[in-house]
Amino acid sequence: MRRESGGRIDRGTTLRFIFDGTEYTGHPGDTLASALLANGVRQVATSVKLGRPRGIVSAGGEEPSAVVQIEAPFPEPMLPATTVELYEGLVASSIPGQGRLATEPDPARYDAVHAHCDVLVVGAGPAGLAAARAAAGTGARVILADERSEPGGSLLGTRESVTEPEADDVLGPQEVSPGAEWAAATAAMLDGLPEVRVLPRTTVIGYYDDNYVVAVERRTNHLGAAAPADVARERVWRIRAKRVVLATGAHERSIAFAGNDLPGVMLAGSARAYANRYGVLPGRRAVVFTANDSAYAAAFDLADAGVEIAAIVDVRPAPGAAWAAGARERGIEVLAGHVVTAAQGDGQVCAVLVGRHRPDGEAAVGERELAADLLLVSGGWNPVVHLFSQSGGTLRYDEGLGTLVPDASRQAVEAAGAAKGVFTLTGCLADGAAAGHRALEAAHGTAVAERPAPPRATVEPATAPGAAFWLVPATDYRTHFVDPQRDVTVADVLKATGAGLRSVEHIKRYTTAGTAHDQGKTSGLLTTAIVAHALGVSVGEVGSTTFRAPYAPVSFAALAGRDRGLLHDPVRVTALHEWHVANGALFENVGQWKRPWYYPRAGEDMEAAVLRECAAARESVAAMDASTLGKIDVIGPDAAEFLDRLYTNLMSSLAVGAVRYGVMCRPDGMVFDDGTVIRLAEEHFLVTTTTGNAAAVLDWMEEWLQTEWPELRVHCTSVTEQWATVALVGPRSREVLAGLAPDLAVGAADFPFMTWRETEVAGIPARVCRISFSGELAYEINVTSWDGLRLWTAIMDTGLVTPYGTETMHVLRAEKGYPIVGQDTDGTVTPQDLGMSWVVSKKKPDFIGKRSFSRADTSRADRKQLVGLLPEDPAVLLPEGAHLVAGAEPPEPPVPTLGHVTSSYRSAALGRTFALALVRGGLSRAGERLYAPVGGALVPVTVTSHVLYDPEGARRDG
Repeated sequence: MRRESGGRIDRGTTLRFIFDGTEYTGHPGDTLASALLANGVRQVATSVKLGRPRGIVSAGGEEPSAVVQIEAPFPEPMLPATTVELYEGLVASSIPGQGRLATEPDPARYDAVHAHCDVLVVGAGPAGLAAARAAAGTGARVILADERSEPGGSLLGTRESVTEPEADDVLGPQEVSPGAEWAAATAAMLDGLPEVRVLPRTTVIGYYDDNYVVAVERRTNHLGAAAPADVARERVWRIRAKRVVLATGAHERSIAFAGNDLPGVMLAGSARAYANRYGVLPGRRAVVFTANDSAYAAAFDLADAGVEIAAIVDVRPAPGAAWAAGARERGIEVLAGHVVTAAQGDGQVCAVLVGRHRPDGEAAVGERELAADLLLVSGGWNPVVHLFSQSGGTLRYDEGLGTLVPDASRQAVEAAGAAKGVFTLTGCLADGAAAGHRALEAAHGTAVAERPAPPRATVEPATAPGAAFWLVPATDYRTHFVDPQRDVTVADVLKATGAGLRSVEHIKRYTTAGTAHDQGKTSGLLTTAIVAHALGVSVGEVGSTTFRAPYAPVSFAALAGRDRGLLHDPVRVTALHEWHVANGALFENVGQWKRPWYYPRAGEDMEAAVLRECAAARESVAAMDASTLGKIDVIGPDAAEFLDRLYTNLMSSLAVGAVRYGVMCRPDGMVFDDGTVIRLAEEHFLVTTTTGNAAAVLDWMEEWLQTEWPELRVHCTSVTEQWATVALVGPRSREVLAGLAPDLAVGAADFPFMTWRETEVAGIPARVCRISFSGELAYEINVTSWDGLRLWTAIMDTGLVTPYGTETMHVLRAEKGYPIVGQDTDGTVTPQDLGMSWVVSKKKPDFIGKRSFSRADTSRADRKQLVGLLPEDPAVLLPEGAHLVAGAEPPEPPVPTLGHVTSSYRSAALGRTFALALVRGGLSRAGERLYAPVGGALVPVTVTSHVLYDPEGARRDG
């Protein structure tokens, strides 16, 4: 229920929202969880496996139970109700431990920013604010990131105050301020400094090498439908910091007892936060179960706000004296040396069973029942060590604190305040300030001349040591929950240890404890302690599970940022694209490129169009836009040596003005890519690659240059998009080129195969190469991309040339047995398997893959080898990928296959269909009949040479 006054909410504004179909109201400053509690809604979900009711346990990102589905304004699953800020028109629903993804595209924008700083402070609680203030004092670049909507951390949920020890420009001399106001003023002061950036609503999710930290800022999530369309909903910050201070605070942990998952069971510090920050009382009559003094402060704040405290059940023999006195003043019964044995109720807490604790580990005795609708639990506090651990830091178990604390890290980072195991306000302020000073000194390399005294808590009672208490002994542990989100109980953990598991990592996976959305923030150490109890060892001996990024759930949309749709996979088009569109080309995607597939005329289907284009290339003249071929400039004194090492054949002997085909292999000897190498000058080569492999080849070159051969003086630059290339193909191509380039001697003797010339074509400066990927007389004409369309238009304006697309290109090259890397190869194919032993140099001392060719495996006679296939019925077109078997009658499964079809086409030149295939021992199977299972039938095919058209190569020179 809502308190009549108090809290940091805007009571003057009412927000309407819907939960599970019912309309409720709340106020700005509320979370969905606080608004539901204010409206008396206690069950907000059901558990994933057992279907048990789940309520609100915490007040922050550590929430293990209250996970909801946001339905409007845009669907988003699996969000803790404790982190969803309330806004007008919010529609949410409870879920059974599993959410639903949106079925429509997310209309919101997401982006990313890179930032550098001297000091990054994570967490804007008392320690973080003190650290940031200390670090920013001399003009250092500081980033302060905090996951909450406003600074203050634990100060927002308490009534603590802060005293400045000396005059301060913002707060005045010796001024005492309520903690939340001190936090707001300090953050405002920091935000006003030119070198300080304060990032609220920003969760640091990952800590990587070299102090590289990733955070996610929620910029408009809290605005709902009112969010501006031009502002990114979330932003990923990629931060490189000289020093990092982790002031990430601590999470309160629960205790395992019967019924501890019922709605109405809540962490004590969180109930205190609801009362003080949100003005919400989560119950009317409460029992407090604790093993430390912090729960007394929660009990007192709730009692002063109007909640009846039935009893404080303290497992220790006695609390701190000041806290015991405070309980007496308020008339609160303290049951020292007692435990809660069970929470009872049908769907929510209505009673609590209490008994005297037996230190011998046996079940409690002398049970009594206390009527209550709220049970507040505090088993202690766990420093939030997740990011410290991600940094490469080690953790140690502190027996005195009963928790894991940071030990040492290989990176420039330190923890401060509660994240370090300092749990007093004065201690946090002092530790944070000291950490900020140290970070500043380390970042700048100089000592801070003056360290002003840090602020302190105005009043802070002395505390008694807490007890590391994890489990209330019982005879049946089936309702002692360890991880309520995964429905994992103590019984499940004991089952795992009983099965012989000893590693907490194995037990985590066996039970699934700690694998839900919260990643074990409240259950992780509790699970470890239960394992230690079962094995009879200390908690420190068991250790902890690995803390991995992300620290908190992050949407894929945020990670993608603007890298989605066309910005993720951009559509690349050539300089000739608008002509292709205007002339009716249909396109296929090749990598990211839109390439003309074929150019159908009126009444033509694909088959008819491709046969016409093939006939033009074989009988007359045709042209293709080949601009998408990868083009890489390789320049430098060692360029020839570099290419000799990359290619299987010799490139250093290539004369200026000549062109050579080459193949690259990986170290295992398998074909990686192929293309041509053009020598433009003594130290300048132009390498062409397959369209889809252009980026991979450049990356391959850079990898070898930077990691294996850094001594080579070579630079590689992609120039794919700088050049437009037109392949002019066919018996009449020389005639067309002569008309367009009158100054170029195009005769066979003047312009031999695999050479290039510089000239003007259609008045455009061009580099013309005698290269053929069709087996016909052909030229590749290269001009700058700016001139590509003018060149193409001039060629088409001759009226002699037929444009053709990639499908025709594939037919032409397959007829000649030219393989396509990635289509006729599959990563297990050597040049020899492709019938190209001639391309593997026997003269070079070494090249990538050379040693692998001496392996017995690469010279086996039964390797898959490239062959041609002729279906017995010349009209049957084999599907690409079809398997090949030996017999006319298939044996019982599993059926051994001899290979598969890699390319299959209908040929105008051959007057029939044909295919290329990889067949085991294929080179020795010429003339043999094999069978391809197609549609329930076996199609007979005859193995032939993979060169089916003009095997003598007579057509190449016209």
